[in-house]
Amino acid sequence: MSIFYLIRHAEPLRNPRGRPEGESPLSDRGRRDAEQLASRFVAVELEAIYSSPYRRARETIEPLARAKKLSILEIRDFRERTLGDGPFADPTFLDAVRATWEDFGFIHPGGESNASAQRRARLALNELLVRHAGRPIAISTHATLLALIVNSIDPSFGFEFWRQITMPDLYRLEIYDNRGPRIERIGPDE
Repeated sequence: MSIFYLIRHAEPLRNPRGRPEGESPLSDRGRRDAEQLASRFVAVELEAIYSSPYRRARETIEPLARAKKLSILEIRDFRERTLGDGPFADPTFLDAVRATWEDFGFIHPGGESNASAQRRARLALNELLVRHAGRPIAISTHATLLALIVNSIDPSFGFEFWRQITMPDLYRLEIYDNRGPRIERIGPDE
């Protein structure tokens, strides 16, 4: 059995105009939540910690990396799916996201399809499954990528699952050699 702890990043500061995508740091609340998230792993052994290259994902996992004395290894394919050029304001934003879940091949102008993002995330996950077979790792990523990874294992997890992912959030994914995978939400509020 292999265990992956899938972590959705904590709350970032809103991305001000002119700042490159992915460079928003965590808010004060996000930093507090990241520290609290790390405390959930006190009794958990980890072999490695991986992250999206986006700053909010890296900063979410930094307290855990310090506590476990592990380096954070970035994997570009765990970056968030680009929805499109937008801007998408509520309720248009939810409608824009829903469209990508209803048709995995659909692409908003300037965006990436769910199918493409899911494919790159699963390839990266499969590489880690081989590299860390039978040993637990943590992956810090984003809501859509986390939902697409889970959906690739169990297609019943779709748009509504994506909507209920909190910031931060934590899921334990167990992959067995001889039976189906198991997905369980374990945080952050439990």
